[in-house]
Amino acid sequence: MLDAICRMDKLSQTVYSVFQFQRLDEAEIERLRQHLYCPACAGKAYFRKASKDGKAACFGSRYHQLDCREFKPSASRQREEQDASEVNQLIVDSDALRIDFSKHASSHSTKAKTAATATGNRVSEPAAPMPQTAHSPITPPVKESTPTPSEASIPTPDKRIAREGLEKLLHSLLRGSELASSDLWVYTDDKYRWRAKNLFVNFSQASPTDNGAPRMYWGTISHTDKAMLWLNPADCKDVGIPIDGFKEELQQRFAIEHRRDLEGAGIILFGKCFWNKEKTRKIIQLWNRDISRMQISLAEEG
Repeated sequence: MLDAICRMDKLSQTVYSVFQFQRLDEAEIERLRQHLYCPACAGKAYFRKASKDGKAACFGSRYHQLDCREFKPSASRQREEQDASEVNQLIVDSDALRIDFSKHASSHSTKAKTAATATGNRVSEPAAPMPQTAHSPITPPVKESTPTPSEASIPTPDKRIAREGLEKLLHSLLRGSELASSDLWVYTDDKYRWRAKNLFVNFSQASPTDNGAPRMYWGTISHTDKAMLWLNPADCKDVGIPIDGFKEELQQRFAIEHRRDLEGAGIILFGKCFWNKEKTRKIIQLWNRDISRMQISLAEEG
């Protein structure tokens, strides 16, 4: 997109071309970028800065209406729509869902390996997905307390328990599947289960939980800080995701080279939400800093 609407409130809005917007000073860009929308369909938009390797600054959106003139169908968009359809069918056909955190994202594995080869780094092969009938115990987190949902039970063999990785679940949520409002039981390991509507929480609805109980938080990334130590979700100004403890591992896994790669990206993570000391900002911390419990889906250019 070459233009975007900046709407600070219902009464005032400004149309910026990408050339005008990128000329604003850094502080003004950071202030306005959470309020960008597609000028044609009003879908939430993001801004990407120009990169050092020659990529131009641009506006983009993951939320175009299908009939929007700015919408450019792509293979990744079609895959996301298909994932949403399949998850909706899964909700109908299954008694429960087991999240397979060992299932790596197919869309990033090849790219990550290529990037690592170019830099001389070695990327471990993805762990083989667990068999459909297996329920292997998961080692409990070392640095976190054990999740304590009120809804806990051991799955019974006769139940139809589907198994799916984070990539498809994230895509389905971004494309409006019914997962976040479903009563489907979702297992995060062999022991703990949650109603999907209580487990999946959009960043804009995030709030600290009792006893630090974890949730699956999801949405899109607006931008990062200059040092790329924090991820700032879109649609909310008071939420931050610290990544300083596993930044390099995250960059390698998702083939992230620059800050701009994360602008507009979809993200889902299993973590806990709590206030900072001043109670001015909510922090969502990845559970045990285990990046297998985080999925990032990079946005396309434009």
